[in-house]
Amino acid sequence: MKKSFILLFFLLFIFTIMAVGCATYQKVNISEKAGIGKYLTDNKGMTLYWFQKDSSGKSACVGECVVKWPIFYAEEKISPPPGVKDEDFGVITREDGKKQTTFRGYPLYYWFQDKVPGDTKGHKVNNVWFVIDPSNFPPK
Repeated sequence: MKKSFILLFFLLFIFTIMAVGCATYQKVNISEKAGIGKYLTDNKGMTLYWFQKDSSGKSACVGECVVKWPIFYAEEKISPPPGVKDEDFGVITREDGKKQTTFRGYPLYYWFQDKVPGDTKGHKVNNVWFVIDPSNFPPK
């Protein structure tokens, strides 16, 4: 009886560890740069952008736009940075059928000319693309 209890306890412990290990997360961070301020980055430090022509829950960046502004999609649950809520992140299905991660309802993108972590070359492109300061987003 005692051996059965120990075995059962051990199996429950292993299954619990496996279940916790199966939950994967994509980390989103807040970086900061002089002249830019604070902004969201992915787990590799690549800058995330928003498009002023988007509306909450809908991307206006289609066709050739997506070549220069690749969509950000985290297949895993987002692990938010301090001060940001889990529910600030979501997922939409775009008109082209692809999934895209959102922040407070707005789709997230990369800029094709950002090559290394910390690049913010897409900020203010055509005065409609911007980094995301989570303390002031969406702008009023």
